[in-house]
Amino acid sequence: MEQSTIRLSKKLKNELKKQMNYSGETYESVIERLLTNGKEDDFLSAEVIKNIEEGLADIKAGRVYTTEQVKRKFGIK
Repeated sequence: MEQSTIRLSKKLKNELKKQMNYSGETYESVIERLLTNGKEDDFLSAEVIKNIEEGLADIKAGRVYTTEQVKRKFGIK
């Protein structure tokens, strides 16, 4: 593996430290994870979009229940 040195501001270095999942995780691991997750999170699947649209349609049509209504229906206090 080829290694390179990069310069980071203290602010960015601290932000990367906050993203570490465990003590001793390398900056490379953090950056790789953030880059991979960023690519995956940039879009929603067609199924997720369809589910969101159906949920919004239910809300607009009044096909929703308040928390109190659900509690009464199932006898929850």
